[in-house]
Order: sequence, then structure tokens, then C-alpha cells
Amino acid sequence: MKPIWIVDDDQSIRFVLEKALAREDLLVRSFTNTRDVLSALEDDVPQVLVSDIRMPGGSGIDLLTRVKELHPGLPVIVMTAYSDLDSAVSAFQGGAFEYLPKPFDVPKAVELIRRALDESMREEVRDERIAQMPEMLGQAPAMQDVFRAIGRLSQSIVTVLITGESGSGKELVAHALHKHSPRSTGPFVAINTAAIPKDLLESELFGHERGAFTGAQTTRRGRFEQADGGTLFLDEIGDMPFDLQTRLLRVLSDGQFYRVGGHNPLRSNVRVIAATHQNLEERVKLGHFREDLFHRLNVVPLHIPSLRERPEDIAVLVEHFLAKHRVLCPWGSKAAAEFVEGLQKSRLKGNAREVENIIRKALAGKDHEAPLGLGDLPPHLWRELSEGTTEELQEKISPAEPISVAEFEPSNLFGRVLKDNDWNLVRSVKRCERLLLEAAMQRTGGNQSETARLLGVTPRSIYNKLRQHPSNC
Repeated sequence: MKPIWIVDDDQSIRFVLEKALAREDLLVRSFTNTRDVLSALEDDVPQVLVSDIRMPGGSGIDLLTRVKELHPGLPVIVMTAYSDLDSAVSAFQGGAFEYLPKPFDVPKAVELIRRALDESMREEVRDERIAQMPEMLGQAPAMQDVFRAIGRLSQSIVTVLITGESGSGKELVAHALHKHSPRSTGPFVAINTAAIPKDLLESELFGHERGAFTGAQTTRRGRFEQADGGTLFLDEIGDMPFDLQTRLLRVLSDGQFYRVGGHNPLRSNVRVIAATHQNLEERVKLGHFREDLFHRLNVVPLHIPSLRERPEDIAVLVEHFLAKHRVLCPWGSKAAAEFVEGLQKSRLKGNAREVENIIRKALAGKDHEAPLGLGDLPPHLWRELSEGTTEELQEKISPAEPISVAEFEPSNLFGRVLKDNDWNLVRSVKRCERLLLEAAMQRTGGNQSETARLLGVTPRSIYNKLRQHPSNC
């Protein structure tokens, strides 16, 4: 972890904070003026910056402004012995993480710095995640339309409403819109409005003042303040409580908002990008979503097609996720054509997110060198594939010649059960398993891995079944 920088011309303040933070095993570097800080920033960046406002040789507010230009995500705590409204407003308008009036209680100051550290660490994780995100993948014409739309919006900061199914890549699109916009050097702050309880969502969005409610021991900046100068991504906006929709509408209308429990208006300088998997027009008709808010958000609509609308992109995604999660499998990460074709013929209601989860689970459970095949698809996709004709299914599993026991289809009984008109041949599930296993083992010459692929199960399942039926196979 990088050090915390303390900037104050008062030696006693520097001494107290240095000792208090040292007891917390935190690294500290102290400065007496803003000039030295700006010089040091050319070679290094702190984890958190704590600065006085009024110092000889330079203003802490000017330092704050310069730091935010150079490092928008760096939390800056502003201290001052002049506890007046102008100082507080100037600090927060400049993008300060928090405002600390002197004299302060040292434990509370340390607690505040700890919160700033947590914010800094989250910002680093977010930046790393964004840096690792690939440019959006897609060769299908529908995705090329999305790329063209992002390109057209690259010089704009207009509000965008992204629609599409869960897992289709709405957040990736929001990141791309931010990355290629005039606000790309500012912060990108995301919040899932459906994942936060109603009672906490207002504070998450707009922040709260100390003592605003039980447990509000310190003032907290909301997401609108954190995203100042950048982009605020409101995911699953269709699930926002109706009363909070009114407050959001006001911010979008005049750019002003109040913290919970606050009396001084704050200005919002953010670009809003919203996303939803729901039909907002339908929710407006039902009275669940404000019509005026819908029109405020829907300045530029952008729809993300599902994978069912662009199956040709599945092969590209499979390759990407295999490379991303290759560390899960020491045997190698490859996929056979039948694996990709199986995904292309499936419904994939979870879209790209579902494809990634399928590959991650398949690689984690892989105990052989063979590429991922049909047998590595999850059971619910096998049931979807089995909805075709019996002849089609047999061709998928064994194009050479049918297994002699009977026509069959996938199910939860060891991957297959006999058709209804053949049940007079079988008196129990155990009998069914034995016949299928015996026929499959004969077909593959006793190769357990090939048998597993043939029956659409894992090699471990074959091993367990052989232990149950040792004399027959």
C-alpha cells in the first residue's frame, strides 16, 4: 500500500497524525506546503491525501483542484481551522472526499482516513477491472450497429438508456461510452439500484449528513458526488423505488440535490447512463415508473441484442472466456466444435454471463486433456437440446451407428432414459443404466473418457458407474 500524505504547515498537526497513523501500521509522508506536494506528484502518488486549506505559499483548495485534474480517483481530505460554510462548499465542489474541521478528535480523524483508504482501494480494483476488460466482442451485424452507435456518441455527454437482457453486456457498453467520451479522465461510478435495499439506496445515491439517521456517525458522500466530472451508471433503473425516482428526476432536471439530512444544495456535474432489462414503457403504463423520468433517461436509447440474436458471436466469446479462465484447468483449455454448436443451439437466457459461467465450471471440473465437448454442457442445456427429433439427437451423440439398446434422449437418469415404448425391456433405473453403460463401453472399446463424451456425462460419473456395475462392463 502506498503512503498517506499529510500537508500542513502546523508541525503539531503533522506530528499527531503521523503518530496516530503509525500506530495503525500505515505509512505516512508529510509536507509543509503545496509546492512540495505538486513536485512529489511528478514521481509518486499517495493512497490518500490529507491537506490543510490555508497555508503559506499556496491554497489547499488550489492543491485539491490540481490533484483532481491529475488523479481524479485519489481521495482528498480537506482540513481547516476556519469552519465556515464557504470553506466547506469550496472543498466539496472541488471534489474533496471529506471535510475535517479543526480541532478534530484524533480517533475520528483516523477513522475518516481509514474510510478514504477503503475508497481508494475500491477505486484501484475498479480501475484494474476496467483495464482488464476487453473492448466489446462481436462480429454479428447487430453488434456492429452497437459499435457504430458508441462511435457516434464518442464526442457527446448526452444521457443514454441501455436496454437488453441480463448478461448481455450492458455494463460493458456503459464502460465503452465513458471510455470514449470527453469525460474519460473522470471517474466511472456504477450502482445497481436493484441490489441495494430501499432504505439505503437514497443515502448511496445522494450521501448523508452526520446524524441524519441512526448509525450516521459521519458525513458520507453519495455516488453523485463520487462521480463528479465523470459518469454515473445506474444499472437496473427499472427497479428504482417510485419515491426515489422523483429525487432522481430533480437532479437530472436542474443538476442539484441534497444529502439525506442536509440543508445546503449540492450541484451534480455527471453524465448519467442508465440500464435496464425491463420494458420501461410498459412499467410506465402500469404506474410503476415515472413517465417524465423515462423521457429524461431515454434521450438516446441503445439496445443490446441477446446472444440468441447473434449466435455467430458465441464462438468468439468461447475463445475469450477459455483464455480468461485457463488457469482453472491444468489439462488445457480448448473447446470442440460440438461444444460451441451446442451453445449456439441453446436458449442461453443468461447470455454472455451464462456462457462464461458454463466455461468456468467446465474447466474447473475438467480432469482430462480432451477439449470441452457436448458432455461438458450443463444438464439444463442438454434438456433443451433433446427437444429435437430422436434422429437428430442420435446424430449429435454418435454419427456412426445408433447404440443398440434403443433410441434415447438426455434426462437426469444418468444422462439418458429409454423411450416410453421400450420400457417393457427395463424394470428399473439400475437396469437402464447398466444397458446404456454396457453399450457405450462396447462402442468405445472400453475408453472411459470417450464413453463419458458419448453419454454426455463427466469421466468421474463413468468411473462411479463402473464401480456399481463391474461385472457387466
